[in-house]
Amino acid sequence: MNNVDYDRALYYTHRSQWDNLLILMVRTKDDLLSKRIEHLLHAYHFSHDYTVIERNLYSLLRYIDHAHEMYGTNEETSTELNYSQI
Repeated sequence: MNNVDYDRALYYTHRSQWDNLLILMVRTKDDLLSKRIEHLLHAYHFSHDYTVIERNLYSLLRYIDHAHEMYGTNEETSTELNYSQI
């Protein structure tokens, strides 16, 4: 999996960049990430109940955290090697 997609999703969510989050939803290869983003954007634009928006936001954030735990360990090691070579 591409760890950059999770970082972008977290950044765009934090900065409320919904257009960029929509583009990421379409371009990512991770179907679960795409679905979580879709649910958040739908709730944000169409739901009047804040608890629905909050539940979808936390669902996306939990998935990003899970993905970083599962896929991030190998890339963190390679990133550290790249920075040390500079």
